[in-house]
Amino acid sequence: MRWALVKVCVAVTTMVVVAFAVPLGLVIREMARDRAFSNAEREAAAIAPALSITTDRAQLERVVASAGSDAGMAVHIPASAAGDGNGGGGDGGGGDGGGAGQQAVDLGRQRAADKDIAATRKLGRASTTEVPGGSTLLQPVALTSGDIAVVEVYVPESEVTNGVATAWAVLAGVGAALIVGSVAVADRLGVRMVQPAQRLVESAHELGEGKLGVRVPEEGPTELRLAAVAFNSMADQVVQLLVNERELAADLSHRLRTPLTVLRLNAASLGEGPAAEQTRAAVAQLEREVDTIIRTARDAKPQTAALGVGVGCDAAEVVRERMDFWSALAEDEGRKVRVAGVDRPVRIPVARADLVAALDALLGNVFRHTAEGTAFAVDVHNGEDAVIVLVSDAGPGIADPAAAMARGRGSGADGSTGLGLDIVSRLAESTGGDVRIGRSVLGGTEVRIWVQLDGRVPERRGHRGTGPGTMRRRRPTKLVSTFNRSRSLP
Repeated sequence: MRWALVKVCVAVTTMVVVAFAVPLGLVIREMARDRAFSNAEREAAAIAPALSITTDRAQLERVVASAGSDAGMAVHIPASAAGDGNGGGGDGGGGDGGGAGQQAVDLGRQRAADKDIAATRKLGRASTTEVPGGSTLLQPVALTSGDIAVVEVYVPESEVTNGVATAWAVLAGVGAALIVGSVAVADRLGVRMVQPAQRLVESAHELGEGKLGVRVPEEGPTELRLAAVAFNSMADQVVQLLVNERELAADLSHRLRTPLTVLRLNAASLGEGPAAEQTRAAVAQLEREVDTIIRTARDAKPQTAALGVGVGCDAAEVVRERMDFWSALAEDEGRKVRVAGVDRPVRIPVARADLVAALDALLGNVFRHTAEGTAFAVDVHNGEDAVIVLVSDAGPGIADPAAAMARGRGSGADGSTGLGLDIVSRLAESTGGDVRIGRSVLGGTEVRIWVQLDGRVPERRGHRGTGPGTMRRRRPTKLVSTFNRSRSLP
């Protein structure tokens, strides 16, 4: 916007300068020409009184010399008039006889052509003609004899254009100054308009990053002030909606405490035994999760911590802990379990609670949607810039992986809400990774969680899941080769 305004002002100012400067320059040139020829007319007029008195060559030479214009002035007297002045001093007979033998008188340097002089004498009015190096003014003068003498005044080209170049240079300087001034004014106006717009854009980005306290100063042009008011109102509404959602989540979670208390009391009365211990552990875990939800919902601070800054966990440790919990239930159902890649720490930029929730969702789906005795495995593959957490089973598999990833907005035909896979997808995408569903080497479902370690945002080409709409990225060769090894049960 800023540069567009500058360009418009430059274009408009340039057109105005050209519209005024070009005609004014032409007028100045014409005025200089008129001045030069006016001076030439005055010089020719200074000779006219002398010509009306005498046509004597010697006297006329003195008059021309006294005028100081002998170098650029010439006088052309016809032969018929030249004898009148010379014969006035003799007798009458001598005068009559001498008139027939007189020649035309030409004083000074003749530059004009004879035909131009003859035309001026015939027409009886002044004229100009072009000659080498300039122009000449041919001024006719009536003599006492009735003949016409012609005074020729030379006007050099330098005198015709005297002062024109300077005037044009001044006009060009004034025009350039006007253009520069218009650019400066347009730039200041552009800054006044662009800065509020830039602040509005920056605030929108910050709000999108989760900085809910950002607001836009209400300044600048009227339209931008109205946009700032609308943005601030929208931000206030977003904050209020989030507060309402947190309160609602906390209230709904708090309602679960009553049935949880009853469930805990009933679990305490089950006595001793592995099943009773597992039930009590599950109830305790459920109660801890409800408490976590309530505390998180009541916390009004936006959860916008940067990846890798105070957020992260050891994926291997979390997998070992959760597999210890689920292995007891797997043993009761006769399921074969394998865990790989958890013998050394694997740091990922994901909160521990989020990874626990994602693993529990996937493992819970295995127990919920496969028959007893179905084997499953959890593998962790660590690479230079990514970590793969692979959960696979030997069940019937998922017929439509894309539809499974798209669920989460309601219950499906098999009783699944799809919220578990949605939790897993959000965890992976928060790091720049993704989730894919495929066929495992065990013959069932394979859910691959790709956790990006460098925080790059993937290029989205459609919905989550497999197929043409899956997000694409270059897979590290070393991680892929590691991932392709040991994917079957021992």
